[in-house]
Amino acid sequence: MNAPLKDRVLQPLDDQALDQLFRQARTFNAWQDRPVSDELLAEAIDLAKMGPTSVNASPMRVVFVRSPEAKGKLKPALAEGNVEKTMSAPVTAIIAHDLEFYEALPKLFPHADARSWFAGNDAFIEATAFRNGTLQGAYLIMALRSLGLDSGAMSGFDNALVDRTFFAGTKAKSNFLLNIGYGSQKNLFPRSPRFDFGEIAKIV
Repeated sequence: MNAPLKDRVLQPLDDQALDQLFRQARTFNAWQDRPVSDELLAEAIDLAKMGPTSVNASPMRVVFVRSPEAKGKLKPALAEGNVEKTMSAPVTAIIAHDLEFYEALPKLFPHADARSWFAGNDAFIEATAFRNGTLQGAYLIMALRSLGLDSGAMSGFDNALVDRTFFAGTKAKSNFLLNIGYGSQKNLFPRSPRFDFGEIAKIV
Protein backbone atom coordinates (compact mmCIF):
# COMPACT_ATOMS: atom_id res chain seq x y z
CA MET A 1 0.00 0.00 0.00
CA ASN A 2 1.43 3.36 -0.98
CA ALA A 3 2.14 5.83 1.79
CA PRO A 4 -0.06 8.95 1.68
CA LEU A 5 1.48 11.99 0.11
CA LYS A 6 2.52 14.68 2.55
CA ASP A 7 1.88 18.36 2.04
CA ARG A 8 4.98 20.35 1.14
CA VAL A 9 6.42 22.68 3.72
CA LEU A 10 8.15 25.49 1.85
CA GLN A 11 10.77 27.72 3.43
CA PRO A 12 10.87 31.50 2.91
CA LEU A 13 13.43 32.77 0.44
CA ASP A 14 16.53 34.31 1.99
CA ASP A 15 17.19 38.05 2.02
CA GLN A 16 19.50 37.91 -0.99
CA ALA A 17 16.74 36.38 -3.11
CA LEU A 18 14.12 38.83 -1.84
CA ASP A 19 16.45 41.76 -2.54
CA GLN A 20 17.08 40.51 -6.08
CA LEU A 21 13.42 39.93 -6.84
CA PHE A 22 11.84 42.87 -5.02
CA ARG A 23 13.63 45.15 -2.58
CA GLN A 24 16.64 46.15 -4.70
CA ALA A 25 15.22 45.41 -8.16
CA ARG A 26 14.69 48.48 -10.32
CA THR A 27 13.21 49.59 -13.65
CA PHE A 28 16.26 50.43 -15.77
CA ASN A 29 16.64 53.07 -18.48
CA ALA A 30 20.29 52.41 -19.43
CA TRP A 31 22.16 49.22 -20.09
CA GLN A 32 25.59 47.66 -19.74
CA ASP A 33 27.27 46.50 -22.93
CA ARG A 34 26.58 42.84 -22.22
CA PRO A 35 24.61 40.50 -24.49
CA VAL A 36 21.59 38.47 -23.41
CA SER A 37 21.68 34.92 -24.73
CA ASP A 38 18.82 33.12 -26.46
CA GLU A 39 19.15 30.42 -23.81
CA LEU A 40 18.45 32.88 -20.99
CA LEU A 41 15.39 34.25 -22.78
CA ALA A 42 14.08 30.72 -23.31
CA GLU A 43 14.72 29.89 -19.67
CA ALA A 44 12.81 32.99 -18.58
CA ILE A 45 9.82 32.00 -20.70
CA ASP A 46 9.95 28.47 -19.28
CA LEU A 47 9.75 29.92 -15.78
CA ALA A 48 7.09 32.53 -16.53
CA LYS A 49 4.77 30.04 -18.23
CA MET A 50 4.45 28.13 -14.95
CA GLY A 51 2.57 30.98 -13.26
CA PRO A 52 -1.20 30.53 -12.91
CA THR A 53 -3.72 31.89 -15.42
CA SER A 54 -7.49 31.50 -15.69
CA VAL A 55 -8.29 27.98 -16.91
CA ASN A 56 -4.57 27.72 -17.76
CA ALA A 57 -5.39 29.96 -20.73
CA SER A 58 -1.79 31.18 -21.14
CA PRO A 59 -2.67 33.99 -23.58
CA MET A 60 0.68 35.80 -23.45
CA ARG A 61 2.63 35.95 -26.70
CA VAL A 62 6.12 37.46 -26.86
CA VAL A 63 8.34 38.74 -29.64
CA PHE A 64 11.94 39.34 -28.55
CA VAL A 65 13.27 42.19 -30.68
CA ARG A 66 17.05 41.95 -30.90
CA SER A 67 18.38 42.31 -34.46
CA PRO A 68 19.15 45.74 -35.93
CA GLU A 69 16.52 45.09 -38.61
CA ALA A 70 13.82 44.33 -36.04
CA LYS A 71 14.86 47.28 -33.87
CA GLY A 72 14.54 49.49 -36.96
CA LYS A 73 10.97 48.29 -37.42
CA LEU A 74 10.12 48.94 -33.79
CA LYS A 75 11.67 52.40 -33.58
CA PRO A 76 8.94 54.32 -35.51
CA ALA A 77 6.33 53.07 -33.04
CA LEU A 78 8.13 54.44 -29.98
CA ALA A 79 7.31 57.65 -28.15
CA GLU A 80 10.24 60.03 -28.29
CA GLY A 81 11.19 59.51 -24.66
CA ASN A 82 11.42 55.75 -25.12
CA VAL A 83 13.66 55.67 -28.21
CA GLU A 84 17.15 55.85 -26.70
CA LYS A 85 16.64 53.37 -23.88
CA THR A 86 14.92 50.91 -26.21
CA MET A 87 17.41 51.14 -29.05
CA SER A 88 20.30 50.67 -26.58
CA ALA A 89 18.72 47.69 -24.79
CA PRO A 90 20.15 44.31 -25.76
CA VAL A 91 16.61 42.96 -26.21
CA THR A 92 13.11 44.43 -26.18
CA ALA A 93 10.21 42.07 -25.56
CA ILE A 94 6.83 42.91 -27.02
CA ILE A 95 4.36 41.50 -24.49
CA ALA A 96 1.09 40.67 -26.25
CA HIS A 97 -2.00 38.55 -25.69
CA ASP A 98 -3.70 36.23 -28.16
CA LEU A 99 -7.43 36.81 -28.61
CA GLU A 100 -7.73 33.26 -29.94
CA PHE A 101 -6.20 31.71 -26.82
CA TYR A 102 -9.36 29.68 -26.26
CA GLU A 103 -8.61 27.53 -29.32
CA ALA A 104 -5.82 25.87 -27.32
CA LEU A 105 -7.96 25.14 -24.27
CA PRO A 106 -8.69 21.52 -25.31
CA LYS A 107 -4.93 21.00 -24.88
CA LEU A 108 -4.29 23.30 -21.93
CA PHE A 109 -7.47 22.60 -19.91
CA PRO A 110 -8.61 19.14 -21.05
CA HIS A 111 -10.84 18.32 -18.06
CA ALA A 112 -13.69 20.57 -19.25
CA ASP A 113 -15.06 22.03 -22.46
CA ALA A 114 -13.59 25.44 -21.60
CA ARG A 115 -13.40 26.51 -25.24
CA SER A 116 -17.18 26.74 -25.37
CA TRP A 117 -17.16 29.21 -22.47
CA PHE A 118 -15.35 31.74 -24.65
CA ALA A 119 -16.26 31.09 -28.29
CA GLY A 120 -18.48 33.92 -29.54
CA ASN A 121 -18.21 35.94 -26.33
CA ASP A 122 -15.90 38.76 -27.40
CA ALA A 123 -16.10 40.75 -24.17
CA PHE A 124 -15.17 37.69 -22.09
CA ILE A 125 -12.35 36.81 -24.50
CA GLU A 126 -10.86 40.30 -24.41
CA ALA A 127 -11.07 40.65 -20.64
CA THR A 128 -9.56 37.23 -20.02
CA ALA A 129 -6.79 37.64 -22.59
CA PHE A 130 -5.79 41.11 -21.37
CA ARG A 131 -5.92 40.28 -17.66
CA ASN A 132 -4.02 37.04 -17.89
CA GLY A 133 -1.58 38.24 -20.54
CA THR A 134 -0.68 41.16 -18.28
CA LEU A 135 -0.29 38.77 -15.36
CA GLN A 136 2.06 36.62 -17.42
CA GLY A 137 4.05 39.68 -18.40
CA ALA A 138 4.59 40.34 -14.69
CA TYR A 139 5.67 36.72 -14.22
CA LEU A 140 8.21 37.26 -16.99
CA ILE A 141 9.67 40.28 -15.21
CA MET A 142 10.15 38.22 -12.08
CA ALA A 143 11.58 35.30 -14.06
CA LEU A 144 14.13 37.61 -15.68
CA ARG A 145 15.11 38.98 -12.28
CA SER A 146 15.50 35.48 -10.90
CA LEU A 147 17.99 34.72 -13.69
CA GLY A 148 20.09 37.79 -12.97
CA LEU A 149 18.65 40.04 -15.68
CA ASP A 150 17.13 43.50 -15.38
CA SER A 151 14.23 45.00 -17.27
CA GLY A 152 12.27 48.16 -17.91
CA ALA A 153 8.58 47.92 -18.70
CA MET A 154 7.06 50.66 -20.86
CA SER A 155 3.91 52.00 -22.35
CA GLY A 156 4.45 54.94 -24.69
CA PHE A 157 4.28 53.34 -28.12
CA ASP A 158 1.88 52.97 -31.02
CA ASN A 159 0.16 49.66 -30.32
CA ALA A 160 -1.58 49.56 -33.69
CA LEU A 161 1.70 50.04 -35.56
CA VAL A 162 3.42 47.38 -33.47
CA ASP A 163 0.56 44.98 -34.13
CA ARG A 164 0.69 45.58 -37.89
CA THR A 165 4.47 45.17 -37.92
CA PHE A 166 5.00 42.20 -35.62
CA PHE A 167 1.64 40.39 -35.34
CA ALA A 168 0.19 40.67 -38.84
CA GLY A 169 -2.04 37.73 -39.70
CA THR A 170 -2.61 36.80 -36.06
CA LYS A 171 -5.09 37.70 -33.32
CA ALA A 172 -2.31 38.85 -30.97
CA LYS A 173 -2.51 42.38 -29.58
CA SER A 174 0.41 44.20 -27.99
CA ASN A 175 0.12 45.23 -24.35
CA PHE A 176 3.46 46.68 -23.19
CA LEU A 177 7.15 46.69 -24.04
CA LEU A 178 9.87 45.28 -21.82
CA ASN A 179 13.50 46.26 -22.33
CA ILE A 180 15.82 43.49 -21.12
CA GLY A 181 19.49 43.40 -20.27
CA TYR A 182 21.95 44.10 -17.49
CA GLY A 183 21.03 47.47 -16.03
CA SER A 184 23.38 50.41 -15.74
CA GLN A 185 23.23 52.96 -12.91
CA LYS A 186 23.42 55.74 -15.54
CA ASN A 187 20.27 57.88 -15.48
CA LEU A 188 18.76 55.72 -12.73
CA PHE A 189 16.37 57.76 -10.63
CA PRO A 190 16.25 57.33 -6.85
CA ARG A 191 13.61 54.80 -5.90
CA SER A 192 10.19 56.41 -5.64
CA PRO A 193 8.15 56.11 -2.43
CA ARG A 194 5.83 53.19 -1.82
CA PHE A 195 2.64 52.98 0.22
CA ASP A 196 2.62 51.57 3.74
CA PHE A 197 0.56 48.45 4.33
CA GLY A 198 -2.37 50.26 5.89
CA GLU A 199 -2.70 52.65 2.95
CA ILE A 200 -3.41 49.91 0.40
CA ALA A 201 -4.41 46.80 2.33
CA LYS A 202 -6.47 45.59 5.24
CA ILE A 203 -7.17 42.27 6.89
CA VAL A 204 -10.84 41.57 7.62
